[in-house]
Amino acid sequence: MTAEMKGGRLAREAAMLGGLPVFGRYLDARRRRQHGMTEAQLPDGTHTPEDAADAIRQACGVVSRAELDHDEEAAAMFRRIVADFGNWKRRREGAC
Repeated sequence: MTAEMKGGRLAREAAMLGGLPVFGRYLDARRRRQHGMTEAQLPDGTHTPEDAADAIRQACGVVSRAELDHDEEAAAMFRRIVADFGNWKRRREGAC
């Protein structure tokens, strides 16, 4: 990433998403499912906004969220994260 690279719409969307407590709960549920953990072992609310930002950057293979607006592979992965999160929310809301 160059010093003059600026974030755009996707960088802002990633920042907002990472700040949502429900996105942190999604990350908690995802980690439990991936590692066969119970809610007692990894309670809801474990992932902080900083953890969420780290998770987004790691999954997208970027150092800065600004790169999401300049790297099509990273942008595609971010869109997948958003879609997976949306699907998780709909399933969760349907279960209530």
